[in-house]
Amino acid sequence: MSATTFQQTSSDLAQKLVNIRRHLHQHPELSHEEIQTTAAIHGWLTEAGIRIADFQLKTGLIAEVGGLQKGPIIAIRADIDALPIQEATGLPYASQVAGKMHACGHDFHTAAVLGAAILLKQRENELKGTVRFIFQPAEEKAQGAEQVISSGALEGVRAIYGMHNKPDLPVGTIGVKDGPLMAAADGFVIEVEGLGTHAAVPEAGIDPIVTGAHIITALQSIVSRNISSLHSAVISVTRIHSGTAWNVIPDKAILDGTLRTFDENVRTLVIERLEQVVHGVAAAYGTKAAVRWIKGPPSVFNDKQLALLAKEAAEQAGLNVITPVPTPAGEDFAFYQKKIPGVFVFMGTSGPQEWHHPAFDIDEQALPISARYFAILAQKALEDLSSDEPLEVSI
Repeated sequence: MSATTFQQTSSDLAQKLVNIRRHLHQHPELSHEEIQTTAAIHGWLTEAGIRIADFQLKTGLIAEVGGLQKGPIIAIRADIDALPIQEATGLPYASQVAGKMHACGHDFHTAAVLGAAILLKQRENELKGTVRFIFQPAEEKAQGAEQVISSGALEGVRAIYGMHNKPDLPVGTIGVKDGPLMAAADGFVIEVEGLGTHAAVPEAGIDPIVTGAHIITALQSIVSRNISSLHSAVISVTRIHSGTAWNVIPDKAILDGTLRTFDENVRTLVIERLEQVVHGVAAAYGTKAAVRWIKGPPSVFNDKQLALLAKEAAEQAGLNVITPVPTPAGEDFAFYQKKIPGVFVFMGTSGPQEWHHPAFDIDEQALPISARYFAILAQKALEDLSSDEPLEVSI
């Protein structure tokens, strides 16, 4: 079977994908709560005659197409959870759930990958292996990928592919590159303990707010003075909480923030230096401090060989292929790449706003384009991997 046999997606399928995406958009569910979303995906897959694989997940599910001919297993992943954001698009199919919204386009990812599964099902007897479709929960919590891995769904899988919509890229454009694409994302909570007192007599206490302010300033020197200009890192303090009254110096200040890095060595160095800076500044001001880390996903790092194949598939699909600029946003797809080789691509969606904005939306013309692309990519990957030696994880 040649990839060129996947002609332009039919208007009926294109409309079906629009309907699927809008249904999901109207009924968003947060991480670990995707019960109705999972049931809906199960129904659409069953309707298309696509078999559901027996991997135990509380939410989310795994499906398979192929396996009628001997060959490798590859995986295509879509995430299915929404965000705790009040929608402000004014669309007729806007979220019907107050305070919840598909503001990151996971409804688009799910509908497009469903479309690829439907297209491949139509030619199932010609597939040289098996395509495993992972509809993953809890990406926004950076916990869903590890749940999928724990279920055994990666066992026997040679390679994995996934995508994220990119609002600033036009429909018909795809970003493909090897190496780092998205950042490792770690959170931190710094608790500074001082001694409370009346605001009129600060000398009677130890002010944790002053210490916190100096910690915030000092943290910025880590990137400018410890990280090579050939590498990058971002440290952002995003929340400060301290005190309850205007005339009271409190006994505690809490600082929350995030660290973004692309290189694992840089990640380790910044974590070590941040703790040193926090404890050092705290000691200098007579306070005590503790740092608690919320470890997120590592960097999304694309396999070189698979990225080349993804680019070839995009060219066959008639897409405009660009080399994307890496983003410091995080993605738990990276956990899969720690286990098996994988590639994550950026799909142009001509969106009006960036990810996580209350007015986020995508151009639905990208749905059939993305479905067809992943069908072509899956078929090419099976053919390519059928004759190759096993790939090694490239990180």
